[in-house]
Amino acid sequence: MSTLKQSIVRIPLIGDVARKIYYKVNPFPGSETYWDQRYKSGLTSGDGSYGKLARFKADILNEAVLEHNIKTIIEYGCGDGNQLKLAQYPQYLGFDVSPAALSLCRREFAGDATKKFRLMSEYAGETADLTLSLDVIYHLVEDEIYQPYMHRLFQSATSFVIIYSSNGVQNSDATHVRHRKFTDWVKTNATEWTLLNHIPNIFPHHKDNKKGSFADFYIYHRSDK
Repeated sequence: MSTLKQSIVRIPLIGDVARKIYYKVNPFPGSETYWDQRYKSGLTSGDGSYGKLARFKADILNEAVLEHNIKTIIEYGCGDGNQLKLAQYPQYLGFDVSPAALSLCRREFAGDATKKFRLMSEYAGETADLTLSLDVIYHLVEDEIYQPYMHRLFQSATSFVIIYSSNGVQNSDATHVRHRKFTDWVKTNATEWTLLNHIPNIFPHHKDNKKGSFADFYIYHRSDK
């Protein structure tokens, strides 16, 4: 993405129009390529990882980690690491499909030995007390990426899975967004997991991504634990 294009897409109103025009002219490159290009161009993980939405997420997550005495966390889709700045995690391993995003995270947390970052393709069977998926599921537009992602999310957790996502089929004008009713997937494919808590967003979405989100929290617990 050119320097001029980067400048244009960072202007809120013009940026929304510019992105739509850009992806009409340039076909959607696939979710992995899209996110790596996004971070390389200087864009962020999105409004959900900044401001009041980031603080809301951190409050829920930090409370859950403390309440359930969670020691190890794996996050699938760590993004640019801004949300992680607010986290209080004993040991954390973040995965992402974007080398550019991981470079940002490693630079930001260079002096923090409790945090490590790897490419999704480098996953080697690691497990954790808790696995996280925050603002990721509705960005997995391809079924061939969504299915293995969901299996890994639940199979690598020993006690808890926390998902922050939309949960229902709805239309989206954004080429990098596909809403899914993922709770149906869990009922069918992760039968040993029970929905412990559903926490609605205190900032619901009203056609403004900066003021609200269509994502809620879903906290799952292994039934045999």
